[in-house]
Parts: sequence; structure tokens; C-alpha cells
Amino acid sequence: MARAQKLKVYRTVAGFNDAYVAATSQKAALEAWGSERDLFARGIAELVTDPALTAEPLASPGVVVKHSRGTTAEQIKAMPSPEPRTARRDVSGRPEEPKQPQKPKPAPKPKPKPSSAKLEAAEAALETVTADYDGRMKGLADREAKLARDRRELEEQHRADVGAAEAAVEAERQRYDAAMRQWRKGKSDT
Repeated sequence: MARAQKLKVYRTVAGFNDAYVAATSQKAALEAWGSERDLFARGIAELVTDPALTAEPLASPGVVVKHSRGTTAEQIKAMPSPEPRTARRDVSGRPEEPKQPQKPKPAPKPKPKPSSAKLEAAEAALETVTADYDGRMKGLADREAKLARDRRELEEQHRADVGAAEAAVEAERQRYDAAMRQWRKGKSDT
């Protein structure tokens, strides 16, 4: 619900249609229309606030909704009428000379095929960078695996050492407690 409040409806001209889109920003609207130019700065696109025009785009955010601007007959009627072609008049008062047939212009030479050398060099550089990265990542993975093995071995050794040390502490504690009992007993006998 909160997301729908952030959406705005924008409109631009698309041929004989108006293209509406519900988007969060002008940039998002331009992306939805597939435009690389700022249609808003050119005055070709605008924000729409009329509830009757915003309902359908808001129902499907990000989807371009097109509406025809009138019937086909109305669109044809709105088109500017073509200017009639008139023959040129010679205003100099000289009689027109018969026109010589023009020689056809020679066809321009076709441009040479572009070189792919730079593209191939860039692709080779990309392959080199990728192979270097892959090799270094494999080296890191091998080092990580060795470190993980070393860690497991150290943890196992630590557990064994702690177990032996705890057993030694317990044995010494029992010996000490027995010696203290013996000492107290001897002290109370005297």
C-alpha cells in the first residue's frame, strides 16, 4: 500500500498514442518507455495527475499502457495538409533553356570492412584477465582448504591435550585430597 503512494503516472507521445506508465521517478519512466533521451527536458513527457488517466497505469506499475488519441479519422484530419507543388517560374525574364540530361553520379565506393583487430585484442585481454582471476581464485581455494585441514588437526590435538591435562589435574587433585585427609587425621590423633 505504501509503495503505491510512491508511484507517479507519466505520459509521453508514442505515434498516434499516448504512452502512460506508473513509476517511482522520471528516470524509471524513461527506462520503461525504452528512451535514452530525457523526454521530460524536451517537453515530450509529463506528469499526469488526472485520476481517470492514472487508474489503469497504477493498477500495473512499470507496464506501458497505450491509449489512442482519437479515432483514425480524427487523427488524419489533424494532420497538416501537404503544400501543393508548383513549377518554378523564371523571374529573370530570360527564356528557359532546355535542360540537359544530367549524368548519373558515380556510385560512391563502398567503405572497407572495419578491422576486427582491436575487438580481438580486447577479447584476448578479457580472456587473460579472466584466466588470471580463475587461477588466483583456485590458489586461494587450495590455501583455504589447507588452512581448514590445519585447523581441524590443531583442534583435534588441542582436544587431546586438554583431555590429558584435565585427567592429570583430576589425578593430582585426588592425590592431594587424600594427602590432606591423611594429614588432618594424623594431626587430630596427636
